[in-house]
Amino acid sequence: MGIFNFLNKNKSFEDSTSTPIITNIQQEKPDIPERIFIANENVSPTPEASTQQIVDNNINLLFSFLDRNHENKGYEDALVNPDVHHLNQNLDALRNELIRTVNKVKTFYEDFIKEIDYHIDSRSRSGMVDTVEELKMKKEIAENHIRKVLDIEASAINNTGDSQGILLSYAKGFRNGLAAISHHAVLKRKL
Repeated sequence: MGIFNFLNKNKSFEDSTSTPIITNIQQEKPDIPERIFIANENVSPTPEASTQQIVDNNINLLFSFLDRNHENKGYEDALVNPDVHHLNQNLDALRNELIRTVNKVKTFYEDFIKEIDYHIDSRSRSGMVDTVEELKMKKEIAENHIRKVLDIEASAINNTGDSQGILLSYAKGFRNGLAAISHHAVLKRKL
């Protein structure tokens, strides 16, 4: 029995010593940096990301501005300050924002066409006929876009065409806001 007692003592010794070690290991959690397991979105910009910033100033920027619904903004502005002078100031601000957007897009296409001209000249000297043809096609597309931008700019100056929609939607929203104020303040009262 002495041998078996010795084995039982070793087993009970292992049990008594192993429990605190496991407890200590569980209590002491290693400090693992978050970057090891989680990808950080603030990564240095890739070449694709930097070209995306350039493309954002193309004709799509102008069309997204023209397609925005300004009626809600007009409505909310009327609730804050129901003054016709405020309406006229905001319409002027919208016109100015449109002109700034047109200028951004024009500058983008003017620079892009200059860059294409350089590449056409350089690649034609190198005898790259197919590449030159593709560049000429790109230039033609850019020239068509800049003509459309110039048309929108002219219509903005004359308050006609594509630009008139944003002004009309803002004014409509503003008038709806004025009507809502009148409705809630006066028309709902029982006499």
